[in-house]
Amino acid sequence: MKNMDKGTVIRTVLLLIALINQTMLMFGKSPLNITEDQVNQLADALYTAGSLIFMIGTTVAAWFKNNYVTTKGRKQKSVLKQHNLTK
Repeated sequence: MKNMDKGTVIRTVLLLIALINQTMLMFGKSPLNITEDQVNQLADALYTAGSLIFMIGTTVAAWFKNNYVTTKGRKQKSVLKQHNLTK
């Protein structure tokens, strides 16, 4: 094991876990006692979290885009005003 890198060890362990899991499923044993309600609850939570992250990201991007809120943006706006390029 001293000659293998960390990534190889992690991939091998994950492969062994997947093989054990698949073997248990083939023999009708459930390795994890998970109900359908728990799966649905997790899916709802992930959807809500993903939606929140998307909303925050788009809000920040839309707010910073051409709103001249940074020092560089204020300098750009003053240059545009000097050349009569603003609305």
